[in-house]
Order: sequence, then structure tokens, then C-alpha cells
Amino acid sequence: MKKTKKIFILDTNVLLHDYKCIYNFQENDIVIPITVLEELDKFKKGNDLINFHAREFTRELDKISGDTLFNGGLSLGKGMGKLSIETGKAFSEKLNNSFPENTPDHRILAIAEYVNSKHQKQPVVLITKDINLRMKAKSLGIMSQDYENDKVQNIADIYKGIDIVEDASKEAISKLYSQFEGVASKEFGIKRDIIAHQYFIFKNENVSALAHFDPYNKAINRVEKLKTYGIEPRNAEQTFALDALLRPEVQLVALTGKAGTGKTLLALAAALHQRKQYTQIFLARPIVPLSNRDMGFLPGTVDDKMGPYMQPLFDNLSVIKQKFAPTSKDFLKIEEMLQSDKLVITPLAYIRGRSLSRVFFIVDEAQNLTPHEVKTIITRAGEGTKMIFTGDIQQIDSPYLDTKSNGLSYLADRMRGQDIFAHVNLVKGERSYLADLASNLL
Repeated sequence: MKKTKKIFILDTNVLLHDYKCIYNFQENDIVIPITVLEELDKFKKGNDLINFHAREFTRELDKISGDTLFNGGLSLGKGMGKLSIETGKAFSEKLNNSFPENTPDHRILAIAEYVNSKHQKQPVVLITKDINLRMKAKSLGIMSQDYENDKVQNIADIYKGIDIVEDASKEAISKLYSQFEGVASKEFGIKRDIIAHQYFIFKNENVSALAHFDPYNKAINRVEKLKTYGIEPRNAEQTFALDALLRPEVQLVALTGKAGTGKTLLALAAALHQRKQYTQIFLARPIVPLSNRDMGFLPGTVDDKMGPYMQPLFDNLSVIKQKFAPTSKDFLKIEEMLQSDKLVITPLAYIRGRSLSRVFFIVDEAQNLTPHEVKTIITRAGEGTKMIFTGDIQQIDSPYLDTKSNGLSYLADRMRGQDIFAHVNLVKGERSYLADLASNLL
């Protein structure tokens, strides 16, 4: 039986989320409302990743169309559907009575309503990451869905990276302290396949050990608690995080956890500890203005506008500096690195176009990135570069991302098991008892 082709109408936020999304709908047809092109035009100027996506989609559209008109739709390739642009449509009486304001969203709804009535024998679906727009569409009798292609299917399955083994063999735990080459997993009673860089807490009454699975020699080794550039891990998760950050074979690290668990602080301390191995240390974060207000409303120069967004990163650096006397070699080394641009704290958008060879690159607040943005950043890594993504998937500032669709969750899910990737989920807050209590209860 021949499968009925669907028609997917794409909202602006979907294209800004993933500018190559038009190739992810198999044999189904795609409609781009003319209003979406109008909105993309407003986003094309700027240095943020969202501006880059707007420009890239426009270029993609130009490449597909060439010198051909969109009349009747253009093929997206063999086995794929057609892409067409739908021009503006008059508001129906139902739409006018429901939403009298002439906004871009309502103009997109008018086009969706027209396409839905024109193709009654085909399923028509409006794809948008705007929950409210989905509700409006459904109230008009138009099917609407979120863009699901790069979502983690089950958030509970996101790899945590730490396994607690109760009643582990005392003999095996003892061997961890005496055998440098490691211990076979079967000696701990682990029969399943262990993924690369899995961390373990082995316990047996009053005996315990922290351990790591080395995917290269297929053995479990003990993890030692190390003090790194004045910062000492306060719990098992922080010990594991530092281990992953200091392992030269691990080129990509994801650190997740609630506020105050020490993700960024540990990453920065590890970077400073290994500073001689890298030409530069980059500490960056995406800028997500509060309440969707553009940064232009803030007073002052560009540096003045950036200040409030970058301050948390400087705060972490201050914590490390306070571990040393102002006249000490370690304190002065940090000042020297800042002056010489060997240590750079900057908005993520400013990294575009930079060479990322032999760079220790920390991306803070990565939960506010889309999966495509995370991919774009990682694919810029040159030889000798180490990339760290930190964030709390429960605190997302972007209105179009959630715990399943953000780039940090996507990274942890898709890179699981790769021999150059490690993920540690930090649980215990170490900022203060007050901060930890608020994070858990409020």
C-alpha cells in the first residue's frame, strides 16, 4: 500500500534551530511560509549563532532554487519531497475573530489554514518549537508538532557516567590499590559490557574505591583524588570530573549538574593546571538575554553590555585566584595569561572564525545551545584541542529548548561510548548549604 505523503509547514524557530532541517522529512513535502523568510531577514545580521543559522538557511534556499522559480515546488533530492514557498493569505473569519492582531505568527497560521484546506486528502502538519503557536494551530483544526529530529527520546536514559556497585569483592577493591595495570571487570562481578570511560564507586562494608574503566586496555583502574591548581574535589563526582578533565586521551567532556556543583570551576582549574599543553584557554558562554530582550537595550559600550553575562565566569576565576597569595607565582601567572590573551573569557559568538588548534575550550551554560550549534562548535576542533561542555539541563533560558532537545543532552546521548568522550553528572552542591537547599526545594 502506497504511503500518503505529508505536508510539513515549518516555522521560523525550527530553521533557526537547525538550518538543515529541510532534509530530515524523508519523502514528505515542505512548505515555507513567506512570513518565515521575512522573519529570517531580520535575523541575518549579527554575530550570534542564531544569526549564522539564518544566513546559512538563506544560502541553502538559494542553492536549491538557483535560477528556478518555486512554482510547483523544487525537489530536495532523490527519494525526498518537494520544497515550496507559500505566499501570504487573507485571514479567514475564524482566524480574524480568534486573533485580530496581525502578527507574524498569525500570518503563518493563515498560510497553514490555507494549505490545510487546499490539501484535504493529505495530512498537513505545522512544525514549530513555539508551544503557544502549536496550541493556536490545534484550536483552528490544524495539526501541529514540535521538531523532534534531534531530541533525546528518553531523558531518564541520558548517560550519567557513574555506577555505584554495592558488595563489590574486597579482594578486587584491594587489587585496585596494588595493581597499576588495572583489574578485570569480571573480578567485580560485572558481566555486562562496560562503555568507555565509565566511572565506578565500589563499596563493601568499610572498604571502598573510586574507579574508571579504560577502554584501551579494557581494565578498571583506581581514580585518585587530586588537587588541581588550588582546587580540591569535595566528593566522588568532582573527583571523577577532574579525572576526565585531566585525561589526555579524553578530548571531549560533558559535565552536567545543578547550580553550585562545581562544573565550571573544576573545568577552569583543570585548564590552568594543563596550561603548558595548550596555546590558549577559552572560557565561553552563549548569550541568552533575559525575557527575550535584545542586548541593545542595555546601556554602554559592547564590553559594558557583555559584562553581566560574562561575570559568572570571572567569579569562578576569582575563586581560584583567592586560593593563592597576590604575590604568589600561581596568582601572577593567571594575571599574565589574561594580559597576554592566553586565557580568554568571551561570549561564545566571538569564537566564530577562530582557529581551535591546541586549545582548551570550555563552553559554559551549554544547555542553552541547540544540538546543531554544539555540532558546529565541536567540528571546529583542530589537533590537540580539548572541549568541555558544562551546564544544567533543568535550567534552560531559551524558550525553544527543553530537557530533551537542548545541545548538552543531545551531546551526552549521542557521544556515549566513544573512546574520546567522558560524561560526569555532578549531584551534590558544594557552593553552600543555603544554595544546595534552595536548588533542591525551590
